[in-house]
Amino acid sequence: MSGWYELKKSSNGQFRFVLKAANAEVILTSELYTTRAAAQNGIASVQANSPLDERYERKSAKDGKPYFNLKAANHQVIGNSELYSSEAAREKGIASVKNNGPTHNIKDLTAA
Repeated sequence: MSGWYELKKSSNGQFRFVLKAANAEVILTSELYTTRAAAQNGIASVQANSPLDERYERKSAKDGKPYFNLKAANHQVIGNSELYSSEAAREKGIASVKNNGPTHNIKDLTAA
């Protein structure tokens, strides 16, 4: 089984999505979008850009923990990862997004 997207509505009425791996771990979180359509466009952007290594920006937080951003062709961030314990763990996270990102399995939880 591959991963999936979960599209959710936040308490302030905005939308966001997460990409989950087959084990249900969140591997990528989007920004907030004002409309469902914009969030769906964000998912389409992840589907298109996630297989491309050059779209990943490898960074470190202030405390030194590694994380990454996934960027679109226009260099806008379309999703970010959790903080990882090591650079090797971050690379596994990127590999998971590359593997699961192209999925078309989307669970729309906005009506829940």
